[in-house]
Amino acid sequence: MLEKITNSFNSNIWVKRSVFAVIGGVLGFGYYFFVGCYNGTCPISSSPYISTLYGAGIGMIIPSKKKEIPE
Repeated sequence: MLEKITNSFNSNIWVKRSVFAVIGGVLGFGYYFFVGCYNGTCPISSSPYISTLYGAGIGMIIPSKKKEIPE
């Protein structure tokens, strides 16, 4: 069972991106909760929705595969 999950995780880029997006969203919300400014002057960290979306977006970018340059 665990082998099937790890093979699916390694073979499908969308599974990997969605997992990283969820992790990034949680970290983005954590940034809002622990660091965020509450007076509204900080564009990213003043809203939990925006910081969560930024975190999820960055999480989706992280697992991108680099294209190999042919020699």
